[in-house]
Amino acid sequence: MQFWFKKNKNYPVFWQNYLNLFSKKKQKQAVQDIRFIAFDTETTGFDYTHDRILSIGAIAIKKNAIDVSDQLEIYLDQEIFNKNTVEIHGIRKNNGLTKVIEKKALEFFIDYIGDAILIAHHAEFDKKMINKALSRQNLGTLKNRILDTGILFKKIKHQVYLTNQQNVHYSLDELCNDLKISKSDRHTASGDAFITALAFLKILTKLKKNKKIEISDLFR
Repeated sequence: MQFWFKKNKNYPVFWQNYLNLFSKKKQKQAVQDIRFIAFDTETTGFDYTHDRILSIGAIAIKKNAIDVSDQLEIYLDQEIFNKNTVEIHGIRKNNGLTKVIEKKALEFFIDYIGDAILIAHHAEFDKKMINKALSRQNLGTLKNRILDTGILFKKIKHQVYLTNQQNVHYSLDELCNDLKISKSDRHTASGDAFITALAFLKILTKLKKNKKIEISDLFR
């Protein structure tokens, strides 16, 4: 697939540079040669319009391994505060953390991910939260391809079982239990991004037991 993006003099440099990464058709790559980014957002709630992102955590996967030297953690200024969600993510309005405004957080995130394939658990939520934030800054939407570990997890289930589970949505905790992943730092953006990266690699290993995996197989 090839994208063409018209240059817009009103776009900030970081966004135009991002769009340029997708302006040419890329050569086919083996799974082990692709840079994946597992990411997660912690938010004030689940309303895409009203709620806001509190933090973004992301970590890279390269050559079938997590690269701990290639990660990102951002905390955002809290325009909106919801005390009811604090007990989940632990992020308070005034907690001494270094925070940045939404526009700067998006710039950091976009510069970091580049044209990597993104991975998230229940990815639609995180994607919509990021896209809504981009919209508030008069930018476009994410162009990266995105994999959902919840969907990928279903691929490793027995087909007969899977047929009866089409509408089941596995939580990240359920993946941790099934794949024997520690829940350390659960419900922090960076912690959940790391857990998601581990889950992805374990799922990939199980899928490879049956056949050679191409990147196209992960998006089917």
